[in-house]
Amino acid sequence: MRDPAPLLSRIADPGDLKNLSPLELNRLAAEIRETIVSTVSRNGGHLSSNLGVVELTIALHRVFNTPEDKIVWDVGHQCYAHKLLTGRYGAFSTLRKAGGLAGFPKIEESPHDCFNTGHASTSISAALGLLAGDQLRGGTARAVAVIGDGALTGGLAYEALSHAGQLGLPLVVILNDNKMSISPNVGGLSKYLSRLSMKAKYQSFRRKFDSVAKKLPCIGNVFFDLVIRLKRAVKAVFYTDNFFVDLGFEYVGPIEGHQIQRLVDVFRDVRRLDRPVVIHVITRKGKGYGFAEDDPGNYHGVGSFCMAGGLSTDRRPPPARGLRPFTDAFSRAMLQAAQRDGRVVGITAAMEKGTGLATFHKAFPRRFFDVGIAEAHAVTFAAGLARQGLKPVAAIYSTFIQRATDQVIHDVGLQGLPVIFALDRAGFVGEDGETHQGLFDISLFRPVPGMTILTPAGENELSLMLDWALNRTAEPAGDPGPGPAPDPKPAPGPVMIRYPKTAYPADIPAFAESLEPGRGVWIRQGREKAPVCIAFTGSLYPEALDAAALLEGRGIGADLYHLRFLKPVDEDYLAALMDRYELTVFVEEGIREGGFGEYAAELARRRNCAGLVRVLAAEGGFTALGTRRELLHMNGLDGEGIAAGVLAFLPEEGVGSREVRQWIAAEPK
Repeated sequence: MRDPAPLLSRIADPGDLKNLSPLELNRLAAEIRETIVSTVSRNGGHLSSNLGVVELTIALHRVFNTPEDKIVWDVGHQCYAHKLLTGRYGAFSTLRKAGGLAGFPKIEESPHDCFNTGHASTSISAALGLLAGDQLRGGTARAVAVIGDGALTGGLAYEALSHAGQLGLPLVVILNDNKMSISPNVGGLSKYLSRLSMKAKYQSFRRKFDSVAKKLPCIGNVFFDLVIRLKRAVKAVFYTDNFFVDLGFEYVGPIEGHQIQRLVDVFRDVRRLDRPVVIHVITRKGKGYGFAEDDPGNYHGVGSFCMAGGLSTDRRPPPARGLRPFTDAFSRAMLQAAQRDGRVVGITAAMEKGTGLATFHKAFPRRFFDVGIAEAHAVTFAAGLARQGLKPVAAIYSTFIQRATDQVIHDVGLQGLPVIFALDRAGFVGEDGETHQGLFDISLFRPVPGMTILTPAGENELSLMLDWALNRTAEPAGDPGPGPAPDPKPAPGPVMIRYPKTAYPADIPAFAESLEPGRGVWIRQGREKAPVCIAFTGSLYPEALDAAALLEGRGIGADLYHLRFLKPVDEDYLAALMDRYELTVFVEEGIREGGFGEYAAELARRRNCAGLVRVLAAEGGFTALGTRRELLHMNGLDGEGIAAGVLAFLPEEGVGSREVRQWIAAEPK
C-alpha cells in the first residue's frame, strides 16, 4: 500500500489547517520536522530552535488568521515551520541559497511575513506597533509576538512589555520557554487557574465586580485596592512568576508546547480577550531529532551534515591545511593576553562559543561575563570595568554592535575609556542574509572622537593588534622633572578590531611588522614602477593578491598596501601615497557610504593629490543571500572584480568594464 501524499503538499495557505483532523495535524508536524531536518542537513541553517516550535506554529495558524492577524517571530530563526505553512513548501529546498528563501521572515517573500526580524528582543515592540496601527485605522485584527526566554534578556523587550501593559491593547505575547521545566503539582494548578481566568464568564464577572467595588460609598477605592492586592497575593502563590501580571498582562501557563490541541484551545480562549496576555509555553529545542535534542546548543546554527550521523558527518569542506577561522585566532590571542595580564576580562552577549570566548571562560571563569542578549548593557558594563582599571574586551558580532551605538558613543567614546571591541563577522557573512551582514561598523564608528579601528589580515596580526590595544599608554605630558617617572596611564579611547567570518590566510612577514599608529604595511611595493596601488582592508588580502596577479597578466603592475588603521590615519603619509600613483583604489569590506574609501577620496581632494583615487566597496542597499564568496563576487570585491575595477578606472582609451570582464573570463584559471 502506497503512503498517502504528503500533507504539506496540500497546504497552500494557513487556512487549509482548519480542515485537518487532530490526527492529521500530528502527522503534519512529523512531516514538517522531517522536511526541516532534511533541508538544513543540505543547506545549513538554524535547526534546534525550529524543531522546537512546530506544534506551536501549527496551533497559531490554526487559530489566528494571517495575514490579517499579525505574527511576529522574535529573532526569526525559528520561522521555518511558518514558511512551510504559508505557501513556501515548494521553494523550501532553496532555503538560505542565493536567490532562494531567506532563513528569517521577509516581507518581500510573503504577505504572511508581516515584519522582518533577525536581531533579538524586537518582536513585542513590533507587534504592539502593528496592533496599535491597525486599531487606529478601525481594524479588529490581533497581533502575536513569539519571543524566547533568551530574547527576554534584551532590554527592548521589557520596554515594550511596559508600554503594552500601559496601552491595554489585546496583544498576545507567547513566551517560548525551552529551558524551564514544569513543576508537576504547582504547574498543574497554575494551568487550571489560568484557563479559568480566560473564560468569558470570568472576564464578565470581573468587569462587573470591579465596577461595583469602585462605586461603594466612601470606601470604594480603598476596597478595590485591597481586592487587587489580595488577587496578586493569591496569584503569587500559584503562578510561577507574576511579573507579567504586575505589568498589566493576563498570564496563562506554563503550557506544554508540543500538544497541538491543548495549544489550540488556549489560543482560542485568548483570542476573544480584549486585553494583553502572556502565554507561557514550554518547548524542547531540537524536538524530534535525537542529536539536536541531546545537544541543542551545537545544533542551533549548523552547516550541512548527514541526517543519519548528525554533525559528526559535517559535509562542509575542511579549511585548507593550516588555515583556521579568524574567530579561533582571536580565541588564542585572548587566552595568551589573559595569561600575561590579570586585568584582561572578556565580555560577550550570549555568544560565548560564536565569539571564541569559551576557552577563555574555562580558563578564567571569574574574568568572563556573558550578559545575555543585551549588547547595549555589555558595552556600558565594559565601560564600568574600564573605569575600575581593568582591560575589558567585548567580543560582539559586527551586526550586533549596531544595537549599542549610543552606548559606544556616549558611555565609552565620550568618556575616552579604553574598551576594546572584537568585532567578529565584520563584512559579508553569508547565508543568514541582510540582518546579519557586518557592513556598517566602519561608517557608524569612524566618526566617534577618539575611536581606533584596526583591520587584521592574519592570525599574527590579530594577536599583534590585540596586544597593542591592551598595552597602549598615554603620551607623557611634557618633562616630568627629576625623580622617578610616573606610572604610565592607559591610553584614552576605545579600539575596534574587525575581522571576517572566514579562514585567515597563511601568515607572511609583513603581518608581523610592528604597528605604527595611523599607517598600514606594504605587502608589495615598487614592482616595475607600478602605476596602481590597491589599498585594502585586512579581510580582503587574498582578493587583493588575486587582483594583482590578474593585473600583472595584463601587463599592469600593482602595489599592495594593507591599511591596518582605518582610524586614526597619518594623513600626510596617506596623501603622499595617493600622490605617487597614477591610480589608487581603496578596497574595503564595508558599506561604501561613509566608509574609509570615501574619507580617503575626500582627503585626496583636500590635498590636491595628482593621482586618481577610486573606491570599491559594498554598494548601497541591503545585501542579498549567498555565501561570502558569492557576495564578494556580486559586489565586485573578489579578485576578478577588483582587477576589473582597476582596469575600468585607468585613464586608458578603449578599456571599459565590459571589455575587462570579457578579458578576465577568457583568462586560464
